[in-house]
Amino acid sequence: MAAEDLKERYLDLIERSLMNEVYGESRLETLIRTAGVRLRHPWQTRGWSKTWPARAHTMIGRPRLRSLRTLVEATLEAGVPGDYIETGVWRGGACILMRAVLAAHGVTDRKVFVADSFEGLPKPDSARYPADKGDKLFSFGELAVSEADVRRNFDAYGLLDDQVVFLKGFFKDTLPALNGHRFALIRLDGDMYESTMDALTALYDGVASGGFVVIDDYGVLGSCRTAVHDFLGSRGLDPKIEPIDGVGVWWRKD
Repeated sequence: MAAEDLKERYLDLIERSLMNEVYGESRLETLIRTAGVRLRHPWQTRGWSKTWPARAHTMIGRPRLRSLRTLVEATLEAGVPGDYIETGVWRGGACILMRAVLAAHGVTDRKVFVADSFEGLPKPDSARYPADKGDKLFSFGELAVSEADVRRNFDAYGLLDDQVVFLKGFFKDTLPALNGHRFALIRLDGDMYESTMDALTALYDGVASGGFVVIDDYGVLGSCRTAVHDFLGSRGLDPKIEPIDGVGVWWRKD
């Protein structure tokens, strides 16, 4: 079997495993865990047929997983310099996929940054960020996944090593330390205006020419979308924003 085919099969299996398609979700457990979330915030389906995955390591669904894989591979093929980061990682699935892509391609000189509070989302600062007024995501215990749990998930795939960097804390406190750090791709999944703006402000200048910016929830959360366009407008930027699945989007930095 050709090496290229083995690489594809490996990454296909990683995707299926991250979505728990190999063993399958427990219907009863999923219904119990997701019923309250669906009632409070129906958009929190993320392509999971109106359910919140009980055991899967990601909730972003197949289209966004495959898009992320394609974009990471595109940066490798084009020689776009830099590392990779996700801001807001939940159980770590998207970051695990990025690390798996590096492993599949034998890349040993790039890192994946895993940035999260690991304690859930911050309470809205509506005085500074009116777009977040009334946001209740901080109260969703389901979004608070510990760093230890995410590390265990990486380890389960044999991908917990020195190419994975954990960055614990709220973005306003942690991401400024990465200002100017070179990234080939940044994936932002902070949901809120504040979290999205903090990530763009700290990371965008470090995205290499030809690199990618991926925004989760752009299509369903107005606060996230507003932050994106406020940031781009403040820089006089007008990139071609490409849709993925009606929820996530991406663009390439010229």
